[in-house]
Amino acid sequence: MLTPTQLLGRLDAIGAALAADGRALALIGLGSAGAETDRLDEHSDLDFFVVVEPGARDALLDDLGWCAAAHPVAYAFRNTADGYKLLFADGIFCEFAVFEPAALAAAAFAAPRIVWRRDDFDPSLATASAVAGPPTPPPAEWLAGEALTNLFVGLGRERRGERLSATRFIQGYAVDRLIDLAPQLEPPQAAHRDPFAGERRVEARLPGLAERLPAFVQGYGRNVESARAILAFLEEHVPVDPAIAGAIRALCDEG
Repeated sequence: MLTPTQLLGRLDAIGAALAADGRALALIGLGSAGAETDRLDEHSDLDFFVVVEPGARDALLDDLGWCAAAHPVAYAFRNTADGYKLLFADGIFCEFAVFEPAALAAAAFAAPRIVWRRDDFDPSLATASAVAGPPTPPPAEWLAGEALTNLFVGLGRERRGERLSATRFIQGYAVDRLIDLAPQLEPPQAAHRDPFAGERRVEARLPGLAERLPAFVQGYGRNVESARAILAFLEEHVPVDPAIAGAIRALCDEG
């Protein structure tokens, strides 16, 4: 089983490999590999950016020898124009991107930590584009409207026989809106919020909502039951127009 010490040690080894390579300017850890190392555990991935000299980006993306210098690589998949998902032979999984300084300024990222840098790298570049905090949440009325209409569309697709699409609308999109709504209904607990994925750590952040999730996400083949539970939750907490509530119930009751 991997330990946080091993994970952080791998980042240090990558930094040393980049220093030896000579074309990199900095290695920036992100998320639990960045400024939030308190939540690093044996299931964590290593997310990081490599900042390179102008003109060196393509070379480091085309040849991952600098990764292999840190530890043997078992598998690598180029998932974006800028980076990879990569599995080391010992089970450490990474997701990373390579940027030149000008491109780094346009990248969105959170919780950065400089793991290694060359003396000529400006450390302010590692924070200038960081996500400053959660965006202003949409009003509860909008979130409820989105969730309700997701239920209506999803139930229509369920009745048409499009069960996979229905599952996504009811147990996916509508539940996403409940996650966005929940902080307006219960005080969020002290857990790191992921600005890019609201479902992350929802069990720790929103325990009241989390208790209801089994009813909202009952699985493929139970879209109607899930929709009934979501509608009931909304009616408990926010004003729901009886017209849309009635239309949703009518679809639920269709035999």
